[in-house]
Amino acid sequence: MTHSARRIGRSLALVLPVVLVLSGTLAVTMVPWADTSSSQVLTASAEGVSVPAKPRAAQDVLRDKLLTELQDGAQPGAVLTHLQQEVDRRPSLATHCVGIARALGRAAVDAYGPTKAQSFARPVCDTSYATGVASMG
Repeated sequence: MTHSARRIGRSLALVLPVVLVLSGTLAVTMVPWADTSSSQVLTASAEGVSVPAKPRAAQDVLRDKLLTELQDGAQPGAVLTHLQQEVDRRPSLATHCVGIARALGRAAVDAYGPTKAQSFARPVCDTSYATGVASMG
């Protein structure tokens, strides 16, 4: 391959991606929405774009689910059993068990008062539930 052919190839390698990006950007600046009439056209813009929600971590979903159970009237003992079952089923949640159990203990104090909430204490995640109760009592 001659020197000039290589030079042309390198130039194309640098310019072609820029041309493709610009042509693609221009192609989507006007996107027909629901209606094909010219009055119903959405103009592409970065202004006012919201950031998509981050996916929620499994431990956050579980904590919220168990707290909702407790707030909906489930006994704290039953909710602690559900916590233990989920940790047994998904061992990756074990590192978050302490925090979830403490949150359940605090919520139980709000629902039942410290004395009754303490009566539901069980050895789920060591004594984390009881610690959550004690922190509120």
